[in-house]
Amino acid sequence: MTEDAVLAELGPLFEEIFGEPIALSPGLTAEDVEGWDSTRMIEIIVAVEAHFRITLTTREVDGLRSVGDLAAVIVRRSAGRLTGG
Repeated sequence: MTEDAVLAELGPLFEEIFGEPIALSPGLTAEDVEGWDSTRMIEIIVAVEAHFRITLTTREVDGLRSVGDLAAVIVRRSAGRLTGG
């Protein structure tokens, strides 16, 4: 799975959480989106974990600074799941 593919799959998740389409890009941050607060971040993490069937560590979540960071973690975790790691 590529980061572009992950971004495409994240679009509907963000739309459901925010109630409107969000133009996702790797550089997008919480500061760029009205209403993206800590509660919304938890909703995003829960939705991502359910959708991609992965579990993010606290360290991974703490290291997220942008949507691109999230996509990279998802790609890495998804690849590990497929290879048994």
